[in-house]
Amino acid sequence: MNNDISSSQHFSYPFEVLQQIARDILGHARKGGASACEANVSDGCGLNVTVRQGAVETIEHARDKGLSVTVYIGQKRGHASTSDFSPQAIGDTVAAALSIARHTAADDCAGLADAELLATSFPDLGLYHPWELSVEQAIELAQGCEAAALASDKRITNSEGATISINTSRFVYANSHGFAGGYPLSRHSISCAVIATEHDNMQRDYWYSVARDATDLESINDVGKKAGMRSIARLGAKKIATCEVPVLFEAPIASSLIGHFTQAVSGASLYRKSSFLLDSMGKQVFSPDIQIRELPHIRKGLASCAFDDEGVATHERSVVENGIVQGYFLGSYSARKLGLRTTGNAGGNHNLVLENATPLPFLDLLKKMDKGLLVTELLGHGVNGVTGDYSRGATGFWVENGELCYPVEEITIAGNLKEMLRGIVGVGSDRIVRGSKQCGSLLIERMTVAGH
Repeated sequence: MNNDISSSQHFSYPFEVLQQIARDILGHARKGGASACEANVSDGCGLNVTVRQGAVETIEHARDKGLSVTVYIGQKRGHASTSDFSPQAIGDTVAAALSIARHTAADDCAGLADAELLATSFPDLGLYHPWELSVEQAIELAQGCEAAALASDKRITNSEGATISINTSRFVYANSHGFAGGYPLSRHSISCAVIATEHDNMQRDYWYSVARDATDLESINDVGKKAGMRSIARLGAKKIATCEVPVLFEAPIASSLIGHFTQAVSGASLYRKSSFLLDSMGKQVFSPDIQIRELPHIRKGLASCAFDDEGVATHERSVVENGIVQGYFLGSYSARKLGLRTTGNAGGNHNLVLENATPLPFLDLLKKMDKGLLVTELLGHGVNGVTGDYSRGATGFWVENGELCYPVEEITIAGNLKEMLRGIVGVGSDRIVRGSKQCGSLLIERMTVAGH
């Protein structure tokens, strides 16, 4: 599969060369005594342009390439990689992987994915949309984005810059079961961060938009204006007293809660018994009206794919139904360790969407909360994946009578993820798509907010 790879000027090598390198790797491995082998060969390029105060700060051109090989001698595994595509380097890399395998202990769970699970159809998911911008055009767009932020309010007094990022890549994955597949990808973004000042108070905030296709990005003006207005809104932030109240996670950060759940029900955490959700299959983990679906074939999806990192076909599935866990996230190795079957998640999850039957507009979520804390930014990494204990620095807004009252800072929100996931009592309709996990704002029934 090679969804329109005619735009070869974006890459260093013709796609056919990547395919041939993958075949060469498999051939070297077979001749070297490997009983099985898999190879991944990739090539990519990018442009990042940042302006600050109207002047160009950085222009970065990037070209990346690499190959990795995993060989199996029986159930002994070896892995090696290189960024050198010369025939000598390819042969040396395979030889290194074979040497590692010969000195490694056998693992009865090691091996390629089962052949019958590999993808046999490759739908065009629209994942490749090169953004044809010159450096000059990218500079002009970044300047326009920053200018929109600075013009949003006279209290925007400084800027950390605006960035235009353009990235394209493609890859080939092949293994000794006879599987070979690959396709091009694109990912572009616009971002802006500015500083607002009032009296002696300074506040910073940002906004960004990311998409496969540049035509799906938020406008330059909107990204800049949102960055400016969010910074202004934080001026005059106060401290609050310690309390226990409902907490509303704004959509851009609410997806982090899905991330903690995903990590807890992923193979490595489960077979190592380092998860707060051990043996959660078929058990109530979320509030009863929460559904989470995995949708790997969304057109232009940021985490869409026809097959995972092992070539296993991906399928739409229900991960959480009525709050009850229906499935884990497993690759072949972790599935074998657990006595289960791979879910096609080697390499990660594919477009997880959390929703409920009655998503609410953001203002309605505030009304439902009545009194509590809206969190707009999380700080630090105080999350214990084994116990579920959760404690993170935060900034946001205090809410009274369902309305924003004033910004707050220097606070910590704390709870336990088991109780937090069960305590989701509201889901927003304000979903923002920025990665593999998608949801609107999430209202948690009660958390501890530590202030002064």
